[in-house]
Amino acid sequence: MISIQAHDFDISDETNLLEQNNHDDGALVTFTGRVRNKNLGDDVSALHLEHYPGMTKKSLASIIEQAKSRWPISRVKVIHRIGTLAVGEQIVFVGVTSPHREAAFQACEFIMDYLKVSAPFWKKEVTPNGDRWLDAKTSDTNKASHWNSKT
Repeated sequence: MISIQAHDFDISDETNLLEQNNHDDGALVTFTGRVRNKNLGDDVSALHLEHYPGMTKKSLASIIEQAKSRWPISRVKVIHRIGTLAVGEQIVFVGVTSPHREAAFQACEFIMDYLKVSAPFWKKEVTPNGDRWLDAKTSDTNKASHWNSKT
């Protein structure tokens, strides 16, 4: 389940949907990312997110399929917001269920790591010194690449 949307989401609602009529899974792991008020040493007042509609859902679906091929996970929900978001607003939600916690934790982390570097989203921060587009961080690329050596 993938949603790319401008409107906010409710973590409780999303968690409840993952758990609804799910008696097979003993683990639910979620991650929620929010807009920070500082980055690269500057104050940030907003974050503008754009995406490539023709490819974004395909990219996210591929990431989820890769996670499902690596771990015994059952349900997955990814929400990513677009548009202009204020400091403190939610940007992204990743939720994963599995019979066991280790698989749920690893799959959730894997999905988030790959989303950060391979899903076609572009971020522009609004700062007192002007707006700036953000490049993928080397640390995010390194984090995603460490999965290549794991099974």
